[in-house]
Amino acid sequence: MIIRFIARLVCCCVAAVAAGSFGLLPASAAPRTDPTPRPGSVDTSPLQRPGTHVGPLHGAPEAPDDVSALSWLVADADTGDVLAAHDAHRRLPPASTIKALFAVTALPRLADAPPHTVTEEELETVGEGSSRVGIAAGRTYTVDDLWRGVFLSSGNDAVHVLAEMNGGWTATAEQMQAKARALGAFDTHVVSPDGYDEPGQVSSAFDLAVFGRAGLADPRFASYAATVDARFPGGTEDDGSPTWTYGIQNTNRLLTGANGVEKYPGIIGVKNGYTSHAGNTLIAAARRDGRTLLVTVMNPQQGGGYSVYEEARSLLDWGFAAAGRVEPVGSLKPPAVEKAPAAGPGPVTPAATPPARASAASSAEARTGAAYAWVGAFVGAAVLTAALVLRLRRRDGAPGRVS
Repeated sequence: MIIRFIARLVCCCVAAVAAGSFGLLPASAAPRTDPTPRPGSVDTSPLQRPGTHVGPLHGAPEAPDDVSALSWLVADADTGDVLAAHDAHRRLPPASTIKALFAVTALPRLADAPPHTVTEEELETVGEGSSRVGIAAGRTYTVDDLWRGVFLSSGNDAVHVLAEMNGGWTATAEQMQAKARALGAFDTHVVSPDGYDEPGQVSSAFDLAVFGRAGLADPRFASYAATVDARFPGGTEDDGSPTWTYGIQNTNRLLTGANGVEKYPGIIGVKNGYTSHAGNTLIAAARRDGRTLLVTVMNPQQGGGYSVYEEARSLLDWGFAAAGRVEPVGSLKPPAVEKAPAAGPGPVTPAATPPARASAASSAEARTGAAYAWVGAFVGAAVLTAALVLRLRRRDGAPGRVS
């Protein structure tokens, strides 16, 4: 009876080992793994920490203390050096400044697009209260006219039409997300390509500066962003040529000098924005004496609706005075190794997803390990059983003795 009991006990142990090896026990018995790899080489500049960062050298002017924006940044657009910043990676709603990323993404893809006849379906999802340039269904527009509608009037209707020409609203948002990551902008989560308030849509002063810098490197982007006013088709022929036009003006007051905002010397664009959730936002660039500076301002907390322009003015003035007299505190250039997005808004990027072959290899490893565990358990049990039987036989002096 003892021998039989021991044999049964050993068989049960072997079965339990086998069950665990082949995944028959509850999942809690196996170690948990994280499918998202840890970031590799990441930006370790001071910009990753909250607060104001500037590296003054001898003779550098004091950073402006009249900027109330929740986040801001000053950079050299040519070198990518960040001269100063405040909460550069704070995630905030970008409003229409996200159209800079839309243009960086879609302009190259639509460069040779023919005139387009607008449909009702392309306009029916434009958000209530959106800024519009005045696009009408049934009219045919050239791509140039549509882009002027985006840059000058900040027209969400123009964005919707161009997005449909680009493959659709969702596809365009995904392309923008991928472009942001490729440029090293990891704070941005794109939900609505036109900047309309949507839950989870965020960017940062750093990322907006990255988009502005990338845009200025494209002559078409730079030309649209610097255009003060234009004529827009009110009626069109089938080939997109206008039958009559009306005037549109850029909504960037630093560029136009409208509404009592003084035009900034050397201003070359780029894009402003406003929503009730985001407040006022701005990407602005100016060129003086061969140097191009870029500033981003997100949601000033003091002053009226035009304070975003005055705060940008202060930052540009400081930047031109401080250039060459401060140590850079960071760079707009992408890191050498892409990092996974931080916890918070934004989907996991393809780069952060383990490749399929890695998963297959892990599964094969697990199956091989299970097989070895099974063989080892079987052999060990057999040896143990034989040893126990031999010991009992020796003790009782007769083979097969039972009590």
